[in-house]
This record gives sequence, structure tokens and C-alpha cells, in this order.
Amino acid sequence: QVQLVESGGGLVQAGGSLRLSCAASGRTLSSYPMGWFRQAPGKEREFVAAVTWNGGGTYYTDSVKGRFTISRDNAKNTVYLQMNSLKPEDTDVYSCAVNRYNRAYYSSAMYDYWGQGNQVTVSS
Repeated sequence: QVQLVESGGGLVQAGGSLRLSCAASGRTLSSYPMGWFRQAPGKEREFVAAVTWNGGGTYYTDSVKGRFTISRDNAKNTVYLQMNSLKPEDTDVYSCAVNRYNRAYYSSAMYDYWGQGNQVTVSS
């Protein structure tokens, strides 16, 4: 069983920065792409970013391009999401996940393991 634990969320003013971390235990994740999703109350889960198994390729939803950076450290079994220039509309619960199919990084259906979520709140 793979367990993912997110950390680093919190309350920040618009224009500020946060870095989310997702640490895995139980099994190495070095062979799988990883992704970040977010979900607001009453809304569908939204793809945010993904990174390939070796960190060489990254993908972002248009709304965060140029502001967010996804990266990973396979030696630590950890994936990161650096969030800069935060906006109130970035307020969501952010979850990391493992893509078991190595395809369609934007689709939540491709991810089998999920963290419990980490709240990010951006004030005006």
C-alpha cells in the first residue's frame, strides 16, 4: 500500500508563495509520473500539474503556467509544487497522486493513489 502525505499548505496573501510537498511511504514512486490536483467545494477536481518519472517533463494547466513549478526528488520519494504569485482563485484543497498508466496526465482517472489533501487559502 502506497501512502501519500501532503504538507506545506496554509493561508497566504495574494501575490505570496507556498511550496507543497508530497512524501510517499510504503513503496518507491520513482518509476511513475506524479500529479497535483485541486478541488474547491461543490466543484469538480481540476488538474494542476504533472511531472514525468525522472522529472524531465512537466505539464501544467493554463491557469497556473508561469506561476507554479512541479518537481520531484526520487531519492526522497517526494514531489513538490512551488506556487508563486498566488491568486484568490487558487484557493482549493490540493492533493498529490500517482499516475499508474503513464498517460493522460490531465485526467484524474489515470491516478490510483491519492493523498488526503492540503488546504491552500489565498486572501485578497
